[in-house]
Amino acid sequence: MEKLISVDKSNISNEHICCAFSDKKCKDSYELKKEWLKKEFDNEYVFRRIDARAKVFIEYGPAEKGWTPIDAPNYLLINCFWVSGKYKGKGYGKELLRLAIEDAKSQGKDGLVTVVGTTKFHFMSDPKWLLKQGFETCEKLSSGFSLLVKKINPKSNDPKFKNSVKSGKCDDENGLVAYYSNRCPFSEYHVLNSLTETAEKRKLPLKIIKLETMQQAQSAPTPATIFSLFHNGKFVTTDLSSCMDSRFDKVIGNHLH
Repeated sequence: MEKLISVDKSNISNEHICCAFSDKKCKDSYELKKEWLKKEFDNEYVFRRIDARAKVFIEYGPAEKGWTPIDAPNYLLINCFWVSGKYKGKGYGKELLRLAIEDAKSQGKDGLVTVVGTTKFHFMSDPKWLLKQGFETCEKLSSGFSLLVKKINPKSNDPKFKNSVKSGKCDDENGLVAYYSNRCPFSEYHVLNSLTETAEKRKLPLKIIKLETMQQAQSAPTPATIFSLFHNGKFVTTDLSSCMDSRFDKVIGNHLH
């Protein structure tokens, strides 16, 4: 097994952050994710990855300071958690999770919490794998999201979604609405460029809402604050590839009628 390393303020300028490091189109978005991470390191955020050019990493931090609309005091919130390619099935996921659990125990946390698609959503962790690792479902939304918890303190309160996400709808009911943040190095480029061009080509109204603060993210109408697309007020997808002209109709075509 390759060595695992932590990326923090001391080394982030010299280390890659796993996604989009070779995608020239997303160079600016990549730097924005690094800037986002630098600020979040002040909020006890952890970014741990394999010491290789690969997508094998985990991100987490105190749920109270997370960019996700949940109530989970004294929990660690797992954000991106990804093992890809040839590294799958070799124990990296279990080891990254073990280290997160050890951190939670050493900090006196009640457990870990994460948001997933009830069935697998793009750019979100695999619920089946997490349930096999001892996570349990504590809440489901009609929009297709689930909140999973792995308790260290069995007497602790269950985390829950904030009211802002319960309906699966946003306030803007005319055309497309995209919510995104710099939590992902692909988001800014594909929302501002790909999705804008795609919507213009189809003469679809488009409103873009960038979540720029923790407070904005915690009151968003979607649990997926990396990227969420709504159509006529209803949640459609977390799939960033839907921004692209070549993928848009396949991903959300059924929602346009």
